[in-house]
Amino acid sequence: MNGENYYEVIAADLDRFAAVPDEVLLEIVTRDGRCLWLVSGDESPEWDDEELTDRELAAWLCAECPARRACLELELRTAGVGTVGVWGGLSDEDRRALYPVWRARRSRMGGPSS
Repeated sequence: MNGENYYEVIAADLDRFAAVPDEVLLEIVTRDGRCLWLVSGDESPEWDDEELTDRELAAWLCAECPARRACLELELRTAGVGTVGVWGGLSDEDRRALYPVWRARRSRMGGPSS
């Protein structure tokens, strides 16, 4: 799958969140987000001593996260092209590439396209 198709598939997967309010997405992410489970304790995260790229960290941290897509949807809505760090299993570079595809889909759906 080439890069353009990759982002189209992800954007299509996010369509299910189009009508979900931001507050509900935030609740899902803060309640179920794996990253929040891992760093909410007193211990340092396992990756602290490793030299991981954002893509590697996203692959490791977000792989089994039940809130992964809700997190990605929320970040695209709130940060748009100004996105930074790891959100929803994608690095900021990947989210910046996804953003125009996601936005175009939302515009065609007649929904919010932050």
